[in-house]
Amino acid sequence: MEILSKEQYNEYEAFASSHPQSCFTQSIKWRDVKSNWGYEVVVSRNDAGKIVGGCAVLIQKIPFIGTSFLYSPRGPVCDLHDKAVLADLKHGIDELAKRYKAHMFKMDPDTLMTDTEFMKLALGMGFEHFAGPEGFETIQARFNYRLYIEGRTQEEVLASLTQKTRYNIRVAQKRGVEVRVVGEEYLDDFVRIMQTTGERDGFNVRPKSYFKRMLDALGENVRMYMAFYEDKPISGAITTNYAGKTCYVYGASDNIYRNVMPNYLVQWEMICWAIETGCSVYDFQGVSGILDESNHMYGLYRFKKGFNGQLDELIGEFNYIYNPAACKLTDLAIESKDKLNKIKRKLKGNS
Repeated sequence: MEILSKEQYNEYEAFASSHPQSCFTQSIKWRDVKSNWGYEVVVSRNDAGKIVGGCAVLIQKIPFIGTSFLYSPRGPVCDLHDKAVLADLKHGIDELAKRYKAHMFKMDPDTLMTDTEFMKLALGMGFEHFAGPEGFETIQARFNYRLYIEGRTQEEVLASLTQKTRYNIRVAQKRGVEVRVVGEEYLDDFVRIMQTTGERDGFNVRPKSYFKRMLDALGENVRMYMAFYEDKPISGAITTNYAGKTCYVYGASDNIYRNVMPNYLVQWEMICWAIETGCSVYDFQGVSGILDESNHMYGLYRFKKGFNGQLDELIGEFNYIYNPAACKLTDLAIESKDKLNKIKRKLKGNS
């Protein structure tokens, strides 16, 4: 086990960027996106000194309580069934917990709920498991809709889409919708459309500064796509391409010109990027695990399902508790803050 110095981060990046278990949130570049968090990298080496497992850890200090929260988004990066490597990485996490007076460590690896072998190993190491029924109770969405490319060509993938989705892609093309990869000069338009989408669908929108950090930090591993109709930006998305996976992370569409189907063409262009770069999977990211047409999230699932992928139920979160009393205090503080924010939003809506 080793806790890396910053001078060694490039070695970890070479490992993480090529490992099938990895994700863009395990890239060292992610620390510049989450710049308000602390950051450490724990690795496990074999006898030859080669990295065989790693865990990039975000560190959030909890004011007034005097502890820290450790989180490895989509970590660890290793063979999840290698008990020795997992134990080695856990030893490194324990060292970080001492260093930062952590009350909890959380990880949410990219593996399926059916991975009973990893579940047994994690529980045997003292982790507590958490997974909510809808899938949005966890930090990362637990139900992801994914299109497995498996070496197919664009023509083969296009032919595999549902007839309605292929039709909607053609509608956008025939109506003159143009999808471009754009730079930061279109961030104001993207944020404006995101705010429109948030108001329509009932979610909070991150500030422009966050999206700018994401584009700056991830560099060639991220793209912002924008759909234009009659030279007006009407739809957009931010997607990552890392470790053989293309992930649709943020998407937005205006309330106007939805009849020209820009979202379908944006998705298709991002899928094409995944195919061109040899990715094994295009990840549409989160949907609700409650597949009932009366569910308020069902429309999102229906849209993604048209691309004829599959719904993956991920295993959820694993928490290791170092200080139960501090955990309870932190939970109470978060709950109180959430209640206060709800009151503020209600008062603002009535003003």
